[in-house]
Amino acid sequence: MTAPYGEAGAGGTLLGGDQLGRDVLSRLLAGGRDLVLSSLLVALLVTGTAAVLGAIGAVRPLVGRVVERIADVLMLLPAVLGILLVTLSWPGGGRLAVIAAAVVLGVPYAVRLAAGAAAPIAGAGYVEAAAAGGERLWYLVVREILPNLRAVLLALFGLRFVAAVYLVATAGFLQVGPQPPAADWALMIRENSSGILLNPWSVVAPGIAIGLLALSVNLAAATLAPQTGRKAVTVL
Repeated sequence: MTAPYGEAGAGGTLLGGDQLGRDVLSRLLAGGRDLVLSSLLVALLVTGTAAVLGAIGAVRPLVGRVVERIADVLMLLPAVLGILLVTLSWPGGGRLAVIAAAVVLGVPYAVRLAAGAAAPIAGAGYVEAAAAGGERLWYLVVREILPNLRAVLLALFGLRFVAAVYLVATAGFLQVGPQPPAADWALMIRENSSGILLNPWSVVAPGIAIGLLALSVNLAAATLAPQTGRKAVTVL
């Protein structure tokens, strides 16, 4: 503990104190767990849902058109307004409501990308041959289309993770998710914004942590995605 907004190094604290004199570094290390887990869960749910809906829509064009129309309507809803509508109407609110809101807001954008990537695969000869052979819809989706979307889905996962970090952090900043005295990066920014001139690290440190988290996962997803481009051939 230090004095409120104690400067870096005061009382043995590397990043100083927050508005109540608590160690900023300790709260920074503890505050990222829930944000990481929530964003990871949202990205997985959004990517998985979009992949299945996009693949089904590619095989069944009528279903695809219905899904696209619903996605168009949901995309008209601003993200902040959507978070407020879901979290304030959810019994008890909290982090589960934030996750639900982030999934609802993320699927419409993701399903568009997934459907666009699945359409050429659905029209490939081997998929048409499997359909003509009497294979069921789920077989076509799970065995024929989704395995060929690995690169797209990994890239989509990275994008949706970044968007999930933004939405979950926005909810924390608006205090419709985690509540004080929880150690949450976005909540730390909100709580300490009035003392940014006294101890900038109380606001800058959690902001940098959120940015690095989103950037690192996006780069990791891009690295793990299969490279579909042709390799250059050296002519001797």
